[in-house]
Amino acid sequence: MAIATPRPLTPQLLSPQPPPAKGLRLLGGTCLGTALALLAGRALLLQVAPTFTPDTPLASLRAWRLLSPDPALRREASLLLAGREAVGSARQRQLLLGQGWGRDPLAALALKRAAQAAEATGRTDQARSLWQSLLVRFPQSPASADALYSLGRQQPRWRQLLLQRFPAHPAALAAAQELGRSPSSRLTASLHLARWGPRWPGAEALLVAACRGQDGPLQSQQRRQLALGLAQLGRGETALGCLQGARGDQALELALGQALNKGDARQQGLGDRRLLALAQRWPASAAAQEASALLSQREGTDTEALLTQLPASLQDSASVQARLALDGQRPWQGVLKRWPRDPASWELQWQLARQALVQQRWAGAALILQALPAQQLAAPLAARQLFWLGYCYWRLGDGARAGQLWRQVLALVPGGYYNWRARLHLGEPEPELRHAPAESPQGLPRSPWQPLASGDPGLDRLWRLNQPLEAWESWRFRRGGQSPQAARDLQLEGRLRSAVGDDWIGLGQLEQASLRLPKGSCRQQAELELQLHPQRYGELFSQAAADTGVDPALLQAVARQESRFTAGVESPVGAVGLMQLMPATASDLAGRRLEGASLRDPALNTRLGARYLRQLLEQWQGNPLLAVASYNAGAGAVGHWLQAGLGRDTGSTGRLIDFQRDPELWIEAIPYPETRLYTKKVLGNLWSYRRLNQGVAPGC
Repeated sequence: MAIATPRPLTPQLLSPQPPPAKGLRLLGGTCLGTALALLAGRALLLQVAPTFTPDTPLASLRAWRLLSPDPALRREASLLLAGREAVGSARQRQLLLGQGWGRDPLAALALKRAAQAAEATGRTDQARSLWQSLLVRFPQSPASADALYSLGRQQPRWRQLLLQRFPAHPAALAAAQELGRSPSSRLTASLHLARWGPRWPGAEALLVAACRGQDGPLQSQQRRQLALGLAQLGRGETALGCLQGARGDQALELALGQALNKGDARQQGLGDRRLLALAQRWPASAAAQEASALLSQREGTDTEALLTQLPASLQDSASVQARLALDGQRPWQGVLKRWPRDPASWELQWQLARQALVQQRWAGAALILQALPAQQLAAPLAARQLFWLGYCYWRLGDGARAGQLWRQVLALVPGGYYNWRARLHLGEPEPELRHAPAESPQGLPRSPWQPLASGDPGLDRLWRLNQPLEAWESWRFRRGGQSPQAARDLQLEGRLRSAVGDDWIGLGQLEQASLRLPKGSCRQQAELELQLHPQRYGELFSQAAADTGVDPALLQAVARQESRFTAGVESPVGAVGLMQLMPATASDLAGRRLEGASLRDPALNTRLGARYLRQLLEQWQGNPLLAVASYNAGAGAVGHWLQAGLGRDTGSTGRLIDFQRDPELWIEAIPYPETRLYTKKVLGNLWSYRRLNQGVAPGC
């Protein structure tokens, strides 16, 4: 085979040769077409500038990052894309590269994320340079707290600056917990955590040790600070011991009374005395108002005698007068008329109405329920009032009026217990619990993203760019660690806490907010319904449902009420984990001995909880109401209530309540207040999660 000889490189070959005319036209057309396409793409992007959210498709984010002429939009797209990559991965580092420009707060966030990515891959020099740049350029940004924390590993002075500049920031709480092993360092850490974060992991042990004098002698002010932190943790008796007989200020005395009242009878007596002394010492204070309200809610026949020891101004308050009216010492009509917007009046109205309902005095119950306009109540309370008013009219033979009221319930709340019961009374068929899911477990639907709508543009933007931790840290920094009181603030902080994994406090705050917020639009109520029922551990619930034949919505409903989806929580009586199982019960279900620590495993806890629910459903022929009540009070108690007949000893009528005909009334006759509330809460969760899992969006 002949091999061609290469042509020598002559000057003619080295010089550029003019291409043929046809080639020129083709090349020019291609370049022009590409340029026009790019210009057209950029023009189109300019016309439809987006608002990025976590729901923005990946393809759109990538296109905007590459083609947008606006560098701010390119940065937003880059941050959202980087959040979907593994921390420290090459792709994440590439997305964050060069995004720390300018004075926009997002530049601080980009520097922080880039520094964290460098740390994750062992690039310590690069990380240090990024942290230092962040600290110099944005010294007051909450992101700089992380810079001080990281740089403080080698230079302790940065940690001291962190505690001073950002005392309530999670980075500062972590730094305080790690301060050192010397007694003086531990005492400094204990005092900081008591003031700014007593619920921080590991803080409780430090506070207890400091109160016991293990870190050196304490001054009076230090004792009060430590005692307040322990009282906020519910450690009332330990906090009392820390004070060594001294009196605290209003906040401390109120916290002590609240904590002690959660203990045994002796501790409750101590708590009552602290609250009474607080009310007598500072009668005009908000703390005294709260103390008198707490005393009004206590159980016992001696409550009236205790209330008479309050100052006259506090005796003439809504909470005290409502309690006296409930005990028959005052006309209830006068209390409701005088304080129609006070929560004490709302509770008085419901307790009186419940008594009349269980005694089956329909006209009397209707009279009580109509004493306060539903428009003045928060949506869940208004729904309860309207449902039972409709129930009274139904039992009095006015089905048309009952139907009108039940339809108002549906227009008021998009989910929950009373939405469910109203639908059933209006004739909608009740869906069966799924006993054997046909499909293989694929997890449950993801909760849809919602705007934060905080009123703070910076906070809203962090949330929109899928930076909930940064949003939470900014919120906490601005509030200085103070607990929210207003309903909107409770809702906002509850959402932020839940978004960063603190469902235990977050969902509790959302529940408080739901009982204080004024009735909103249908859209607002639907959004709140989703916030109150987040999707957690979807694959675990789906798998446990497939293994046991229990509806995954029932598992979610129980876990939502038992633990608020908090795998590590343990009750005062020793119940552990997502489904709050006692170790002895869990051992029986597993067929082997289990310790409490093993029940903190979400997979094991969910699987055993599903088995227990399966047993209860089989015992009660698939009835979810009886199964749920048994989960809380025990199957023996529920069996006794069915056999003895609830309603026999509830009033002068002595009429028994037919469980099959009047399940709602039967629940209200349960003698355990905790089980009454628990059963309604779980059944409401069941209804909400069942509809969400079926793709039914909340709506009025």
